Amino acid sequence: MATSSPLPPPLKDALVKLAERVRPPDWLVGEAQHRLVLFLNHVLAQEPEAQARLAAQRGRTLRAQWRGFSLQLAATPAGLLELAPDVAKPDLLLTMQDESPGAAVRNMLRGERPPVRIEGDVQFAAVVSWLVENVRWDAEEDLARLIGDAPAHTLAGFARAARGALQKFAAGVKARMPGAAS
Repeated sequence: MATSSPLPPPLKDALVKLAERVRPPDWLVGEAQHRLVLFLNHVLAQEPEAQARLAAQRGRTLRAQWRGFSLQLAATPAGLLELAPDVAKPDLLLTMQDESPGAAVRNMLRGERPPVRIEGDVQFAAVVSWLVENVRWDAEEDLARLIGDAPAHTLAGFARAARGALQKFAAGVKARMPGAAS
């Protein structure tokens, strides 16, 4: 579905070129990657089946790419993940196909997975796919450890309502876009 931008073409082109050249500093990217690995391991540690499946893939590397960013991970013997040094050819390469950050956000708000090109080890890809399909972060449980069950349940209810409202809003915006099917 093609939509027109509200920005004049010269301004839009300038913003696109600027976004392609602007890159966060390496230290910030490294810190964000370390935090992401800690979070992923926190979630995996609460799922013994996920850890067992990942442990069977120990030493295999996965590279996730989007635009100019990439993250290289390796499965550990404990069934967790660690940052891996860049290798010429990882065992599994996942490349997000959405070039636009806006399109990626819209897909997530609608509860859709972004389109991804998958290359590499089929068995490892099947394990990663199973992890994506079956492992979920229980934010309410983590929050309950900090503030108690009842307040955590109330806050989680507000968050679910907000997510539903955002999804409804995103669906309404899509329906009003020029060229959208009715």
